[in-house]
Amino acid sequence: MYNKVASLGIFLLLTGASFAQKRPLDHSVYDQWKSITGASISKSGQLIFYNLTPQEGNALFQLKTATNQLLLSIPRASGAQLSADEKFLAAYIKPTFEETRQAKIKKKKADDMPKDSLVIVNLENKQEWKFPQVKSFKLAENKNEYIAFLADVKEEKTPSATASDSIATTKTSTSKAKSISVLYLKNLVSGDTTTFWKADQYTWSPNEDFLLFSKKNDTKDSTATDAGLYIYNIANKSLKKISNGKGTYKELTFDDQGAQLAFLADKSPEKSLLKDFRLYYYTQQLDSANVIASQQSSGVPQNWYVSGDGSLSFSADGQKLFFGLAPIPRVKDTTLVEFEHAQLDIWHWQDDYLQPQQLVNLKRDLSRSYPAVIYPKNGRRLLSLVDDTFARTSFTDKANNEWALTTSDFGKRIQGQWEGGTRSDVYIVSTQSGQKRIIKKDLNGYAYLSPLGDYVVYFDRDQGNWYSHQIKNDHVAMLNDGVPVSFVDEENDSPTLPGAYGIAGWSQDNRSVFIYDRYDIWKFDLSGKDKQLTTNGEGRATKTIFRYANLERSDNPRNRTTYIPEKKAVFLTAFHEETKQNAIFETSSSKSRRPKEIIGMANFTYRAFQASEDGKTIIYTKENFGESPNLHVSTLFKNEEKLTDANPQQSSYNWGTAELVQWTTPDGKPAEGILYKPENFDPNKKYPIIAYFYETLTNGLYSYQAPAPTPSRLNIPYFVSNEYLVFAPDIRYDIGHPGKSAELYINSGMRHLAKNSWVDSTKMAIQGQSWGGYQVAHLITRAGMYAAAWTGAPVVNMTSAYGGIRWQSGMSRQFQYEHTQSRIGKTLWEDQALYLENSPLFHLDQVTTPVVIMHNDNDGAVPWYQGIEMFTALRRLQKPVWMLNYNGDEHNLMKRQNRKDIQIRQAQFFDHFLKGKPAPKWISSGVPAIEKGIDWGLD
Repeated sequence: MYNKVASLGIFLLLTGASFAQKRPLDHSVYDQWKSITGASISKSGQLIFYNLTPQEGNALFQLKTATNQLLLSIPRASGAQLSADEKFLAAYIKPTFEETRQAKIKKKKADDMPKDSLVIVNLENKQEWKFPQVKSFKLAENKNEYIAFLADVKEEKTPSATASDSIATTKTSTSKAKSISVLYLKNLVSGDTTTFWKADQYTWSPNEDFLLFSKKNDTKDSTATDAGLYIYNIANKSLKKISNGKGTYKELTFDDQGAQLAFLADKSPEKSLLKDFRLYYYTQQLDSANVIASQQSSGVPQNWYVSGDGSLSFSADGQKLFFGLAPIPRVKDTTLVEFEHAQLDIWHWQDDYLQPQQLVNLKRDLSRSYPAVIYPKNGRRLLSLVDDTFARTSFTDKANNEWALTTSDFGKRIQGQWEGGTRSDVYIVSTQSGQKRIIKKDLNGYAYLSPLGDYVVYFDRDQGNWYSHQIKNDHVAMLNDGVPVSFVDEENDSPTLPGAYGIAGWSQDNRSVFIYDRYDIWKFDLSGKDKQLTTNGEGRATKTIFRYANLERSDNPRNRTTYIPEKKAVFLTAFHEETKQNAIFETSSSKSRRPKEIIGMANFTYRAFQASEDGKTIIYTKENFGESPNLHVSTLFKNEEKLTDANPQQSSYNWGTAELVQWTTPDGKPAEGILYKPENFDPNKKYPIIAYFYETLTNGLYSYQAPAPTPSRLNIPYFVSNEYLVFAPDIRYDIGHPGKSAELYINSGMRHLAKNSWVDSTKMAIQGQSWGGYQVAHLITRAGMYAAAWTGAPVVNMTSAYGGIRWQSGMSRQFQYEHTQSRIGKTLWEDQALYLENSPLFHLDQVTTPVVIMHNDNDGAVPWYQGIEMFTALRRLQKPVWMLNYNGDEHNLMKRQNRKDIQIRQAQFFDHFLKGKPAPKWISSGVPAIEKGIDWGLD
């Protein structure tokens, strides 16, 4: 008995010692923390590869078998691709982190920065080839032995003065090496390499019998004649020039059979202000490519031309070629002296979009094109399909059918300033005649073209229903007619009509669409005659959200449609609303049945699913708060093999736990949140506590959070590791009273936790960013219960913010208050009292809490004068306040050095006010401008 007690005592001592040995996270650990990126599984399912990528530093590429055998480990490899027969692997090799860092320190130009290399590995014998200064590569997916890649070569050599393929070179007359772009074609089996000098754009034909590429001349060489477009025949090694002349060649495009090709080319003088692109067409029966569409072509609208920014695509049957047309833009008069003319923006009350929005979208608008179609085999008949009053046009994957879907918000755009989105008229347009037919006027929702192009399926937000419109006979059917459940967001707490849960996919026979409700998946016949609850109501009955896990792979870029298989198992992710646990279920799409649990409900989150071509071997990541996301492999989810251990160093740090907390608000509403505790939590101690919030966060109960410098959010792992409690409550809103709603849930949740002896109710704090930052600002005007507060990019004056601009998008902010996140639900003129009630600025005299404001001068979401209003008011009122402006940074910090800095300052701030640690200089006395860049005040 004594030995057992002694052994138990020794065990407890060792356990305590192990906790004691675990050190808290510090700010030096961030860079080493890794994530799994670029994970992929081969078609056969036999090979799996991924990158272990640190937050800052050099990534490690690994290739493994499905049985977890390591085959390759390549430092800094990325963008890896396997040949179709899985015998070869190609990948970029990034420059070292330090090499790039030193180049930045030396302020090298982009052309002189370190470049990627290419590595090619024979997986059978591990032979490697490496090539420096590689810009891109393209593996031949069918002809497994070939790869094409483009690289810069700097040497005192240039190709012979010939338009043909050449490896032979001659010395230049200059001693200075110059960079030449070279296209390499390598036979991976024989090792033979063919080079094409001065190459620019390139692509494979679909059957990979041909390599198409363009050549550029040196702009200073007026005698060179090899510029143009070439096609190289792989089998007989012959090179043919199919288009001649200097210029810009774009959108090199083959049809699916490789029998036709098209491209865009502008051969106007180099200094021409207006680029005159033309559409060229070529088949092997032609001596050279012909122009089939230009500004002068019949069917091109007056004052329009072929857009150099439009994309090219053939229909699957090769009968149609789609391209872009655009209005000819006005060009700037370069003879004008710029300093002699005014620089101004003119805002007009009848402009479709506000001037700032026009300026933000200027580059996009200048490059916008509108779909047109030409029939290259049928008299080259050309049809302009839409004009610039239309917004979006979509085609089926194959585009063999007659009808395309297009929408127009013309005449409805101004109201988007206060509605946030715009209504649209939905049309179909014939690719045979150009005829347009209206499908739905003034739709508040979204529309989809069925895979065969015979139906339009749309969601009407006004009605809260899904509809199908049969194109052949204009028959409209309400798909969810008679279904006793809602298909719109049942938890919507914004002053706007709720949105739909969305489409899961389409049936393989193209006759049905799968649509989500809150919990389940429904199958609706497009005709409206039949409906089926494929998950048998199990989701709603058990409060489990089922969603389709798409494991179908397609390496054909034409196949964009999500098809849900009918003759094999369908896998679903499952999220339990109450426990927040996740699982994997199996079901059938062809009949209604209760889903079968494959991986039971567990305290994990599963993501990033991929499968082999036969769908049997599946990879995915698995995580929870305590376990970093790692890659796993399984056979139909019936077993599991862990492939990675991304962050083994975590075990040496004091980590944390996450648990669901539930309570009732003072007005009787059920509430919940996540409580994060240190791994070495001792119920006999008292801990300071920080509340971090936004809207609802509990669905992330089993999500991992890496210790990382954040964009101003709370670094939860860091604070928990350093023996803070962190509380993340969900907030549900009453329209018109977002501030009071935040009070109700956050304050009552903190008071609920404060009943525990291990919570120090005198050392409670709050932190939030953006909308969370607004709520922090509001809370400190209403309650003196917090010892410290940190607010990032807050709105504090809804009256001035209401008329402001979101500078990143150029949009007015009015819609936010009337319809979305700010949840006032009325205009400023309809209810000024609500705007004043919810504006912390007018109540800052009540503040007793020390507060830090972060607001940056390049904030494109919340104008930074909001932070200034808060700071200057509190300063005037002699309240303890600090403001951080990270110069040139955005709403959420983008620059990593700034993210690292703010993590240090947040820790120092809360350590001072919640743990009594000495205040650093930036808190105690500040940093004057004359010491900027000399002293950061961090001590």
